[in-house]
Amino acid sequence: MKLVHLLILAAFFITPLIALAAGNKPSWKAVIVYDNNAGDPHLKTDWGFSCYLEGAEKTILFDCGGRGDILLSNLAKKGLSPQKIQAICLSHFHQDHVGGLEGFLNKNHRVEVWLPYSFPADFKQAIEKNGARVMEVVKPAAICPGVYTSGVIDGPIREQSLVLDTRKGLVLITGCAHPGIIHILKEIKTSFPKNIYLVMGGFHLSGMPETEIKKIVASFRRLGVRKVGPTHCSGETARRLFSEEYGLDYIDAGLGREVIIQ
Repeated sequence: MKLVHLLILAAFFITPLIALAAGNKPSWKAVIVYDNNAGDPHLKTDWGFSCYLEGAEKTILFDCGGRGDILLSNLAKKGLSPQKIQAICLSHFHQDHVGGLEGFLNKNHRVEVWLPYSFPADFKQAIEKNGARVMEVVKPAAICPGVYTSGVIDGPIREQSLVLDTRKGLVLITGCAHPGIIHILKEIKTSFPKNIYLVMGGFHLSGMPETEIKKIVASFRRLGVRKVGPTHCSGETARRLFSEEYGLDYIDAGLGREVIIQ
């Protein structure tokens, strides 16, 4: 890791807990622009995940889906310009989350790419060759005021999530939750001392027995999660069980879904 990036992340690491107490929090708009759960019929469904976020100091793209052409087409059809995006946060090194990056950088390379330190060296070098800036993540860090990386959370596959500090509490956006969604939630509550308002993204529960998913749903409740929006690799059983438990606090997160977070 380059020394300058280490110094930057070291400086940011001490800020999250302080910044979480600050006022003047932005209103956020989150738009799912890549997903395998159908939604907006004008967009192309494909296996993978990407979420566009605007409202803070930087406009952010969390994950890039599997194909750049689909990502760019979906962004365009939602009226979202790649040129407006200033930072990309990649959850983990799987094709369905990073495959669209190269195509995106061909349209806009003036971005920071925040990724776990464990990503392959040649992948990082290719990003820099395209003109983007690599920001290697180890610990929780501020991407900009009110927006944080969870830091790399260990598991079968190392992964980071995105944390937004909103007036109503924390909003957590997950890629695939390979370390385990409950493990991630507990890590977030340790690093960021605030209630969790919304968890949205891939929960990695597809194919899991219903009895086990019910335990996970119950754990969400015990951990005080107010709203949920499982999508991508969460699976239909999990989506149904979360919907039954959360009722009006369930978000039917799928391709094209827009969520306004005050």
